[in-house]
Amino acid sequence: MTSSAALLAFGGDVTMTTLDVAVFGLYIVALLAIGGWASYRVRGSEDLFLGGRSMGWPNVGLSIFGTNIGPTFLIATCGAGYTTGMVTANFEWLAWVFLFLLGMVFLPFYLNTKISTTPEFMKKRFSNGCYTFMSWYALLGIVVLWIGGTLFAGGALLGQLLGWDLMPSVWALAIIATSFTVAGGLVAVMVTDSFQSILMIVGAATLSIIAASHLEGFDALRHLKVGSVPTELTWKLFRPAGSSDPWYAFILGYPVLSIWFWCSDQTIVQRALGARDLRQGQAGTLFCGFLKILPPFIFLFPGIFAAALLPGIKDDKQVFLQLVNQYLPSGLTGLMVAVLVAAVISTLDSGLNSFSTVFTLDIFKRWLVPSASGHLVKRVGQLVTCVAALLAVAIAWLLSKAEGTNLFNLFQSIIGYMAPPVSAVFLLGIFWKRATARAALATLLLGSAISLSIGVADITDCFAADATGEDIWPHFLLLSFYLFAGNFLFMVVMSLCTEHSPSETPLPALRETYRDNPGIGRAGLVGWAALAAIMIGLYVVFNVVM
Repeated sequence: MTSSAALLAFGGDVTMTTLDVAVFGLYIVALLAIGGWASYRVRGSEDLFLGGRSMGWPNVGLSIFGTNIGPTFLIATCGAGYTTGMVTANFEWLAWVFLFLLGMVFLPFYLNTKISTTPEFMKKRFSNGCYTFMSWYALLGIVVLWIGGTLFAGGALLGQLLGWDLMPSVWALAIIATSFTVAGGLVAVMVTDSFQSILMIVGAATLSIIAASHLEGFDALRHLKVGSVPTELTWKLFRPAGSSDPWYAFILGYPVLSIWFWCSDQTIVQRALGARDLRQGQAGTLFCGFLKILPPFIFLFPGIFAAALLPGIKDDKQVFLQLVNQYLPSGLTGLMVAVLVAAVISTLDSGLNSFSTVFTLDIFKRWLVPSASGHLVKRVGQLVTCVAALLAVAIAWLLSKAEGTNLFNLFQSIIGYMAPPVSAVFLLGIFWKRATARAALATLLLGSAISLSIGVADITDCFAADATGEDIWPHFLLLSFYLFAGNFLFMVVMSLCTEHSPSETPLPALRETYRDNPGIGRAGLVGWAALAAIMIGLYVVFNVVM
């Protein structure tokens, strides 16, 4: 639908009117204004990395949510709804369990040990060797998953929407995200993330409602067939053994990815570390848990609806854009373009800030200039943010040369192979006092070498088929679980065979950390119980009723 205004065709897929361009321009102005205001507010602070631990629970929850919703997430989730149905919702509706672990178990220990980065926790709990490894491993994860991949995907998407070449789009996104990240640090990042999270929720919900209004009726939707999935499985969250996404793959493999992603990854955890206190951090993770109810309804449902409205789309990455082009009126198309760009910037600025935090505090201040003043540390952090942005641009350029690569599946698989050793070490480090520093370091070194080697072999299709032509690799979630189980058992055996080293700091019992700081208290437990009841209800509806 278009107005009588002059049409501007961008990328051949989405048609924007001058009203759409004005709406998109208003978003850019508002984003820069909010980022500038937040940066001005903290102009005298030298804490670029945790914002003086001053953030309240709404900013914590919205920032975690916005950081998680990248451009690949938006496009891939809608496409997954079109081709595989409801099963992808497991990635969202199981996340609350691990947000609970972050807020109620991991965060009390993190704040009790007064860490600024998750690699630093490895130093406090185990040894300098574990600290060094995790510092570099965290930087690798941030570069590959958070800034390089996000900038490439976002640049490709923006270029398609605006009719630009890839690299000008990449540079534009990098400059916007870097500007307020350098000036205002974590405070500016979290404040702008909050604004962009609200924008994404409103915009995506609008698309879902408009698409639903064009459907013939609930009964037809209930018996809808998507992709090659049998009709009776379209709305099922848990699918039987023998299907392409069996239920046990999610039950076994998803926790491995989630312990790493939600509980130990610097880019996510840093938002909770920036909270005013434990109470605000825990309330923020609970808030984010409730927000995670929304993505299947506003990001996945449009893709399922498109299976009825727009059958025959061959490339599932086009589903979201086709819905926007076909069903949104003038003005709302510009809003959806703003939503997509917001998804890019909210993830990119978080990654840039986290990279700067880890490098400046865990590499520069630890090894190069231990006596650096707060002012010098801030200036180095700002410089490293700019360098990280340039590195992200270079990675985006390299990825542009990898023609034919399915980046959506690629990044998901990378998490599956980076997570097992880290998840095992953090889990045992928190819950088992007998875990030793030698066992932790051996698990990180050997486990990462094995896990990443298998990951490279799987992703590059080395040894992909046996003599009969059958794929020898199991579902990547199952493979991630097998690797985790091996790392976990190895660290247990190594810990039993070694003694504690003098560098280790035994953690207090969890109840002792709450004795010193009660956190969110009984009201929080009621909130988590209510969230659990809602999630159980959703699983009953989609596995039994639908």
